[in-house]
Amino acid sequence: MSTRYPFTAVVGMDDLRLALLLNAVSPAVGGVLVRGEKGTAKSTAVRALAELLPEVPVVAGCRFSCAPEAPDRSCPDGPHEDAPGTSRPARMVELPVGASEDRLVGALDIERALAEGVKAFEPGLLAAAHRGILYVDEVNLLSDHLIDHLLDAAAMGASHVEREGVSVRHAARFLLVGTMNPEEGELRPQLLDRFGLTVEVAASRDPEQRVEVVRRRLAFEDDPVDFAARWAGEEAALRDRIVAARALLPQVALGDAVLLQIAATCAAFEVDGMRADIVMARTATALAAWAGRTGVTSEDVRQAALLALPHRRRRSPFDAPGLDEDKLDETLEQFKGDDEDPEPDGPGDGGPGGGPDGGGVPPQGEGPAPEDVPAPEDLPAPGGAPAPAPSPGTGERAAVQAAEPFRTKVLSVPGLGEGAAGRRSRARTEHGRTTGSTRPRGALTKLHLAATVRAAAPHQRARGRSGPGLVVRRDDLRQATREGREGNLVLFAVDASGSMAARQRMSAVKGAVLSLLLDAYQRRDKVGLVTFRGRDAEVALPPTSSVDAAAARLEQLPTGGRTPLSAGLLKAHEVLRVERLRDPSRRPLLVVVTDGRATGGADPVGLAARAARLHAAEGTAAVVVDCESGPVRLGLAGTLARELGGTAVTLDELRADSIAGLVRDVQAAGQTNRRAA
Repeated sequence: MSTRYPFTAVVGMDDLRLALLLNAVSPAVGGVLVRGEKGTAKSTAVRALAELLPEVPVVAGCRFSCAPEAPDRSCPDGPHEDAPGTSRPARMVELPVGASEDRLVGALDIERALAEGVKAFEPGLLAAAHRGILYVDEVNLLSDHLIDHLLDAAAMGASHVEREGVSVRHAARFLLVGTMNPEEGELRPQLLDRFGLTVEVAASRDPEQRVEVVRRRLAFEDDPVDFAARWAGEEAALRDRIVAARALLPQVALGDAVLLQIAATCAAFEVDGMRADIVMARTATALAAWAGRTGVTSEDVRQAALLALPHRRRRSPFDAPGLDEDKLDETLEQFKGDDEDPEPDGPGDGGPGGGPDGGGVPPQGEGPAPEDVPAPEDLPAPGGAPAPAPSPGTGERAAVQAAEPFRTKVLSVPGLGEGAAGRRSRARTEHGRTTGSTRPRGALTKLHLAATVRAAAPHQRARGRSGPGLVVRRDDLRQATREGREGNLVLFAVDASGSMAARQRMSAVKGAVLSLLLDAYQRRDKVGLVTFRGRDAEVALPPTSSVDAAAARLEQLPTGGRTPLSAGLLKAHEVLRVERLRDPSRRPLLVVVTDGRATGGADPVGLAARAARLHAAEGTAAVVVDCESGPVRLGLAGTLARELGGTAVTLDELRADSIAGLVRDVQAAGQTNRRAA
């Protein structure tokens, strides 16, 4: 068995360590979501936590970890009356992002269930994680159907497996811990709310602390056993403190004054529902027990709010998580009880916000003063050359703020795909409405009962059937084929040239693209951003699941210069070519945001037309958002759309209440393009 990095050897990250330890003290807190950039030891800290948890008493031989003192009455391995008890280490079960549904919830032997009526059930990861930790790395990339099962299990504390009338249920209560890099996409709101606490982590900017991180990591890799032995004393002390805090937890009193502070705080920050109030109450109680106290203080409530509320305040993927700490302090002071003990007591002398060593939340680092931040026009151009001076009509202009986003109608890719599950275009999926059946390739996952019976029925006499049961062979089994929705790659090619540079106009354009980005987030798409202006085009954002990263790039987009439309289309073609090699099952949708003008070089219009026909030849679904304005319109965007084999829509028509025929137009254009090819 490999040696894990010791929890107490993790450098810094006080908030993360505290959140994990609070869940170890009180699993009812509801788990932890760790958000942060890559390479910040998120996974290392989570995996190290399992070594600190006390052993779990279980029924001997039970695959579902039933407790000897209160076994699950519906346990598939039961009943467990008078069964001997034993103990085992607490488990940390990892859920891979690409796991199948059967791997998560377990699987029934369909053949034995139909032919013999036997519930032959193989437990999944939810059963293995019962009374332990379920860890999901890159939880934001988890498929929707797996998220649905996690939500059900987290809400009910049990997992149900249904296969054509055969039902199995078992307990599944676990500490849910997820890690994610926000640059790779946001988490679905329903699952986000299921995490009790959230922590933002980032690499330290302190050189001495970074040196210590490297020193310890290299020492661990050189000799993991010796390194772990050096930290064994601290690990044992921390494990004993967790046990003591668990024993003290039932004695912690949560007074009415504290409950009022919790309720007032949640109301002041306008969080949805009541889960935030409950999580804050449980977290504040765990903080008091961790500090060795039987009373909850305002500081406990404050620390609980900082851990439990930031992820519950987000209304859209473009909102930055976090709390206004001044507002938090004012609310707590306003509803502070007169009888509260101002001084914390007990062995946790570091205060209720203490980390593993009693330390509180470290102060926020100071950023540069506003006057120290260079203005955009002072920044050097790529390659270190000085930025060109702006000139009237063609020079670079500062970025303008986007208009308010609005709801758009669906832009979909024609045909039937087989890409990742999502909510945009039609596709063959594991989930959705049943459209037919086929012979299974590999393990059977979705049985088509009627087709299976039809396949087995003609052979019953030859198989010697004599009773009421149906004699079923593996060759009779049929897999249900289903149709649902897939996520697509939505690639935006945005014209940022001088012809688009009017402030009001560019603000409307950015608002429209933000609206489409929000729609892409809701439909589980990948997004990419190509911009073109001046002499060339650039990939402002390679394809990613992080729509907030795309929104940030768009917000900073300056305008000005000529209109290299052909360069923008060619750059988009290059991006799509690479993505087809990386992810051939994910179909693209190209959204070109332009007024259709093309300038610069010899025959810019002809070059743009030839570049557009490259996309049309490959059958790429395309929509041109026509940004032309003014009383006289040249209709250039419509001409470009025809060359792309797609459709054109104005900014006004992009709104949900005035774009009813767009999807039909995109599909018709795609079919026409395929016939022409």
